[in-house]
Amino acid sequence: MTAALAEKNRARTPQPSTRHAGPPPDSHRRTRRERSFDDVPRWQIYVPLGVYLLFTLIPFYWMFLFAVRPAGSTSLVPWPMTGEHFSKVWNERSFAVFFQNSMIVGVCTLIATTLVALAGGYALARFDFKIKGAFMLALLCSQFIPGALMLVPLFEIFKNLQMINSLGSVVIAETVFQLPLSIILISGFIKNVPVSLEEAAWVDGCSRFKAFCAVVLPLLRPGLIAVGSFAFVHSWNHFLFALMFLSEQDKQTIPVGLNTLIGADSVDLGALAAGGVIAAVPVVIVFAFIQKWLITGFSAGAVKG
Repeated sequence: MTAALAEKNRARTPQPSTRHAGPPPDSHRRTRRERSFDDVPRWQIYVPLGVYLLFTLIPFYWMFLFAVRPAGSTSLVPWPMTGEHFSKVWNERSFAVFFQNSMIVGVCTLIATTLVALAGGYALARFDFKIKGAFMLALLCSQFIPGALMLVPLFEIFKNLQMINSLGSVVIAETVFQLPLSIILISGFIKNVPVSLEEAAWVDGCSRFKAFCAVVLPLLRPGLIAVGSFAFVHSWNHFLFALMFLSEQDKQTIPVGLNTLIGADSVDLGALAAGGVIAAVPVVIVFAFIQKWLITGFSAGAVKG
């Protein structure tokens, strides 16, 4: 009798469904969203990128065309090619001297900016002091000051220091204007390095400077490369400071040298284009070699303790 009642109750009790319930609604929406992104036709991606690339490369091709095309030619294809324009600007227009001066200014600015920004960034990242917030605000506000507003005060300072017509004046001016942003960037990179790594080195007997050089500095390589490359490129391309502080031709840089190729009545387009190619080559080479480190520097912050 008991077994019969138990069998009847089992028959009346609804049994759980054995069918697969399926993923939750959120999973359905996520899968649909991922599938819709993967199903985008490739031409909708490649066509805008191709148009942007074409729009970017046409000016460079036009400059290269005028640089290697014989004088008087109107061909849209750089053939036959000639090097007369490069020879003219390099030998007759003193671009060899301009190139050397620009390289000196760029390398010195890179070194000075990196070293000073490294010291300032470490101080902001590791020490607390009363005016730290005000100092950071001053660094940020200094980015809103155009360099042209500081030409007269800088000129008077360099004149009193007898540094007019010296490459050192351009290096100092470029370094000063690169430092605020560089210090802020380096400070952010150092904050991403755990303090516990330095503390472990201190326990092992290292001084603060030795611990910084042995532990922190190797981890800052991407950030240092990013900051240094921007300092180099900015000083290489900057025109205003070199024009104001350098008067003799043998002290001028490439941007000022390009300006001398533009006459009042006529412009030698072939020579100007060749000078532009010479000015662009070092920058292209720098970014070609450091692009991996540059991207890593921008994405720095993944260091975990």
